[in-house]
Amino acid sequence: MEKITTYDFVVNDEDEVMLLLYAGDTPPAENTRIVLDVENNSAELFRNENESIVLDGVPDNIFDSLADADKLLVCELSDTENEEDSKIVYAYEADIED
Repeated sequence: MEKITTYDFVVNDEDEVMLLLYAGDTPPAENTRIVLDVENNSAELFRNENESIVLDGVPDNIFDSLADADKLLVCELSDTENEEDSKIVYAYEADIED
């Protein structure tokens, strides 16, 4: 389990949520999932059998937007010096559990 602090959530006009974070060292599995912990304002993303990521400080409005959702779109970006040069390395949906 790895704790990260560099991530962002984006919510569109339809109240759909996307998680943006830097790409992990290994590819995500087909059965990724995210477990929400509303009480502690955190979530744990299980990318594959060997790797999970804890997201601390998740804003309340994100939990509100995810309340009726079954899946979360996750985009993992390349970590580059210049943000404008970042590219999507992995894009997938994670099942939401709470």
